[in-house]
Amino acid sequence: MQAVVQKWGNSLAFRIPSLWAKDNNVKSGSKIEVIAEKGKMVILPQKKTLDDMLAMVTPENIHSEISTGSSVGNEEW
Repeated sequence: MQAVVQKWGNSLAFRIPSLWAKDNNVKSGSKIEVIAEKGKMVILPQKKTLDDMLAMVTPENIHSEISTGSSVGNEEW
């Protein structure tokens, strides 16, 4: 992929290709991680935190208990 660097205020910027953004679920306002190493820039989508994932749980999408059968061995429930 190629991108063109452009002036943005006092900084330089480039556009993230839409195919990469779609594949990595990056949208406007998403946070990303930028790592600079050995003359390269690595861009990674930021992983969701536990709080982010728990915020997506609603009464409509939560499942009920799942039975795993009776205890085997010395487990105590």
